[in-house]
Amino acid sequence: MSNERAAGVPQAASAPLSRRAVLRLGFAGAFALCGRTYAAGAPVGGEYGDLGEPDANGLRLPPGFRSRVVARSGEPPVAGGAYVWHSAPDGGASFATPGGGWIYVSNSEMSGARGGVGALRFDRRGTVVDAYPVCTGTTLNCAGGPTPWGTWLSGEEYPGGRIWECDPTGRTPAIARPALGVFVHEAAAVDATRGHVYLTEDLPDGCWYRFTPAARGTKGRFDLSAGVLEAARVAADGRVTWLRVRDPLATDAATRAQVPDATRFRGGEGAWCANGAVYFSTKHDDRVWAYDLATSTLRVLYDRATSPTPVLRGVDNLTGAPNGDVLVAEDGTDMQIVAVANDGAARPLLQVVGHPRSEITGPAFDPSGTRLYFSSQRGAEGDPRRGITYEVNGPFARARR
Repeated sequence: MSNERAAGVPQAASAPLSRRAVLRLGFAGAFALCGRTYAAGAPVGGEYGDLGEPDANGLRLPPGFRSRVVARSGEPPVAGGAYVWHSAPDGGASFATPGGGWIYVSNSEMSGARGGVGALRFDRRGTVVDAYPVCTGTTLNCAGGPTPWGTWLSGEEYPGGRIWECDPTGRTPAIARPALGVFVHEAAAVDATRGHVYLTEDLPDGCWYRFTPAARGTKGRFDLSAGVLEAARVAADGRVTWLRVRDPLATDAATRAQVPDATRFRGGEGAWCANGAVYFSTKHDDRVWAYDLATSTLRVLYDRATSPTPVLRGVDNLTGAPNGDVLVAEDGTDMQIVAVANDGAARPLLQVVGHPRSEITGPAFDPSGTRLYFSSQRGAEGDPRRGITYEVNGPFARARR
């Protein structure tokens, strides 16, 4: 997930974004995984207050928020436990469990088949009661995305990378889903209503993809073993046309090379689907994009080059906050998670201090929307073996004043 700048790469086509257009693309008052409501009735937007001095864990937080460390790379998260928390913690998500608890899953962005996915299980009081692997032997597991049917899609970030569908409980082995494409994967976002999975590609000339499964299973589950993979072509007015990738397995040509007319995006990163829109970020131009699912149009929600509040740099993983903001984790720079409101305004939510060679990864909320999990991938020492995973508790549904 390095954030090096790419020179000479054409930017994706986009139309100027008016305030009214952004509001049309914004959240409708609830945090949702597209059609799935997360915290109904939450107000749109949110202002959390100025960041205070670093706390005991080195986090600058707004008033009313507090933090704790829940895992450290190289150490067992549960005293006496056999599972040691993985190195280079990256993309993550949480899943509710029976009895009021939840599971937080976290990728491991290690190379040479040393990657994978680990999990922390919390009881209803928020105590870590178990930790275990849910995917092993994979490479550079970077970002991904949760599914409405309760699995985690973990993407491998290298040219032969695949999406792995993981069981957060660890009861069933992870399954490779090559039909979603073999390429330098980053994030995945599921539109359960229309039946699509949206995928980002972490290359300076990468594409933005849509996968349509050949069939749907029971309980809203998609059959990810087969389907159609397409790449986006964006017109000057923002309207998107989808172009089929003839060979998602990339047996004789890279996926992006098979669609020469597709729009090139400057380093696709995080993705999130909520209330009729898919949001994703591109790191080489510091943009956050919003795709209106009803009108098939793409607009820029945040652009550091033109924003009146250009506090967000090094855009990376995304998630949605209970108040309707899009939360964007920074790769390096000043190590913040920044809230982007539905009018494009950006404001820091928190900051990790003293980790100059790290990046923030894996932001995700617990089912109540009051606890935010994320990691400093390489910790204060800039070493992937020293990653730290945090929990921040607070009034994330606070309305913007």
